[in-house]
Amino acid sequence: MTSQEIKSLTNQYVMNSYGRFDVAIDHGKGAKLYSPEGKEYIDFTSGIGVSDLGYGNEPWAEAIFDQAKKLGHTSNLFYTEPSARLAEKLCKRTGMSNVFFANGGGEANEGMIKLARKYSFDKYGLGRSTIIPLKNSFHGRTMAALTATGQDKFHNYFFPFVEGFKFAEANNLDSLMEVAGDDTCAVMVELVQGEGGVLPLDKDYVHSVAKLCEEKDWLLLVDEVQTGIGRTGSLFAFQQYGVLPDVCSFAKGIAGGLPMSGILANEKCKDVMTPGTHGTTFGGNPMCGAAGLVVQEILSDEFLTTVQEKGAYLRSQIEALDLPCFGKTRGLGLMIGIEMAEGYQNKEIADKLVEAGLLVLTAGPGMRLLPPLVITNEEMDAGVAIMKKTLS
Repeated sequence: MTSQEIKSLTNQYVMNSYGRFDVAIDHGKGAKLYSPEGKEYIDFTSGIGVSDLGYGNEPWAEAIFDQAKKLGHTSNLFYTEPSARLAEKLCKRTGMSNVFFANGGGEANEGMIKLARKYSFDKYGLGRSTIIPLKNSFHGRTMAALTATGQDKFHNYFFPFVEGFKFAEANNLDSLMEVAGDDTCAVMVELVQGEGGVLPLDKDYVHSVAKLCEEKDWLLLVDEVQTGIGRTGSLFAFQQYGVLPDVCSFAKGIAGGLPMSGILANEKCKDVMTPGTHGTTFGGNPMCGAAGLVVQEILSDEFLTTVQEKGAYLRSQIEALDLPCFGKTRGLGLMIGIEMAEGYQNKEIADKLVEAGLLVLTAGPGMRLLPPLVITNEEMDAGVAIMKKTLS
């Protein structure tokens, strides 16, 4: 099919719930994507942080193919090897105790919310179920995750929302203490607020929150849907912050492009979810597990140091352009935000770059870059060159 045929068919038969760029993608290799007509795009999005191994990765594709021939799906009523091995790797690399596998980020955060409330109910009974997320956060599109999202623009249409959430200002411990009370059971944070504009939390603040949670027996819930699986230059961002959460959610890049997510629980929380209290049909699917094992093999500790180096390189190259539309950059690893200068709109700039052959994302009022973790310096240079030519 041509690009126009794909767009026409999509517009006719797919719900119009996405603000799509005017681009159809057919195939890719490395950090490059191509339209059906062969137009090349440098990809600084990786499918919103999912395709961490880029495109056309042969070990990843072969693992999925081999597993599909052997066993595609069984449900969680039976044991299978790939998810068991993946769970072991995740726990051993993080210091967490066990895993629940799910399908997407919103579902993972729903599971994390349920676990926190059950932990408190089991120990304290009714009346201690309030979770405190941060303002400017984003936790997903399902009802509880949407309610936990600290941005009013997402809170339209879908009333009534789920009870039991109060919001605190990021990097403000006094704000947290003002909204906390005897009904509090957990604090929920993104260590880098992605959708809110790629805003890293202060390390001292995170340590203070962790200490407070320990003192009050509140659970520290860390949403690593976007920051996890190597995106920030460590397997999880909490490892750079020097804290061990009670529960951590993950998704995005865990299976390199297949739909998979989950939550990791620490020793205190590993036995909260008992048989029948939570579940999912597709979570831990053998093909996703096989893909996830390849991701873990490639994202070694040595490889993750290169992610930090690539992120520093890309930020320095962008700032060196001194473009009139861009302000400062920020972020961790290959999760990069770019401030917009006064008078410039991020969507207009993004449209120009995409048309010129560079795929980018917006977040909050700025730009967001999430390149494949395997991107080369040459591919980054090509993307920066497009920025210079298009925006100077």
